[in-house]
Amino acid sequence: MTAVIRAEKLSKWYGNVLGLSDVSLEIGPGITGLLGPNGAGKSTLMKLLTGQLKPSIGRVTIHGADVWNNMALFADIGFCPEQDAFYDELTGWEFVTRLLSLYGFSRTDAASKAERALHFVELFKDKDRPLRGYSRGMRQRLKFAQTVAHEPGIIILDEPLNGLDPLSKRKVIRLIKDFRDAGKTVLVSSHVLPEIEALTRSIVLLHQGKILAQGDIPYIRDLIDKHPHKISVKGSDPRALAASLVAQAAVQNIQFGPEPGTVVFETGDRDVLFGLLPRLIVEQGIDIEEITSPDDNLQAVFDYLVGT
Repeated sequence: MTAVIRAEKLSKWYGNVLGLSDVSLEIGPGITGLLGPNGAGKSTLMKLLTGQLKPSIGRVTIHGADVWNNMALFADIGFCPEQDAFYDELTGWEFVTRLLSLYGFSRTDAASKAERALHFVELFKDKDRPLRGYSRGMRQRLKFAQTVAHEPGIIILDEPLNGLDPLSKRKVIRLIKDFRDAGKTVLVSSHVLPEIEALTRSIVLLHQGKILAQGDIPYIRDLIDKHPHKISVKGSDPRALAASLVAQAAVQNIQFGPEPGTVVFETGDRDVLFGLLPRLIVEQGIDIEEITSPDDNLQAVFDYLVGT
């Protein structure tokens, strides 16, 4: 892989608060997923890569040139922030064209590029509506329009799927893959593993400001599947269910509670346990209210990998 973006021993702190610690990373063309729980340092890393923050220690380069205070590089970077920052009285057209003017484009060129970008995100028909009337999904796609309107080669997307409904998510995922197909270098962050899996096989795991692991989907999945899972069952006779499973090799530990009628199984083979549960429930005539996996989330995976 030819590295487009390179971070070398990158650290950033805010007073006594450490935001990022000794991160070294190479990102090449295509989509790279930046995965981590909230507060992991994803936004800090992205702001360092785009030159919005100065590293406390370390170096960020794009095509071999330092990013910090390098105005010539900024024209090749498109950044989509997690938070909205719109002037709601503007229309979508006014928002994109005015941002393009800040890049030094003439009025004619800004209009041409804005039209192309708004068509790309399927918002051209709504270009004259005030932004206050845009839905969450439309506002997200408008951020995409301003991200790519100046035709950058590097696209940085901070939690682009956060809070979107399923239809809007599908549209945004398609847009991101279009960037990849156009040969751009794309870095996209999320705290939800399936979202990243829908986009790319190349993943970087970030936790408490440090890179915990990086690799392709099978490698990351293998790390995740090795951590013990908890399955919580709430029903009419938790003790009978526990007694029937206590001797199973797949069950490593059993606890009752904290809610009445609940038993929690810890397992190293979730598929086997999920296969056993329905048969035992039917055989013993247990009325089940719910079956959940309370640690089936990214934070639990990170806690396991860092030994907390």
